[in-house]
Amino acid sequence: MLDNHQKNLATFIHLSTFSRFIIPFGNFIGPIVLWAANKDKSEFVDQHGKQAINFQISVLLYAIIIGTLSVPFFIFKLFNGLDVIDFNGFHDFHINVGEPSPLLYIGGGLGVLAIIAFIIELALIVKASLSARDGKLYHYPLTINFLK
Repeated sequence: MLDNHQKNLATFIHLSTFSRFIIPFGNFIGPIVLWAANKDKSEFVDQHGKQAINFQISVLLYAIIIGTLSVPFFIFKLFNGLDVIDFNGFHDFHINVGEPSPLLYIGGGLGVLAIIAFIIELALIVKASLSARDGKLYHYPLTINFLK
């Protein structure tokens, strides 16, 4: 039987990920501290803590992948119209990246995808918090289980 204390702890573990808006890496520090201090006291809190931490690590991994894919496309747009390579020894040899390419649109699409993923992440955190408050286990979608 779950008591309110266990439900509240599990809820706060999920909600503590919002501390990243105040403290750098708060989305990792908050859940880890709350989970580590209370994981032995309740299996319910242990499961929610693992889910919250796994989700945050997965989101970080996905953000790194999307950023790695999209940043080069925006760098090309930043240097629009500049001669990137201009050798004086070769009179007609230069590389100009000023023309828009389909790759720029792919990079922009990845940026929009990152914004949508951020909004979905916030909604999933709220949904997990509400599930914990109601005494239900919640499994985040597309989460890699680093902690089992």
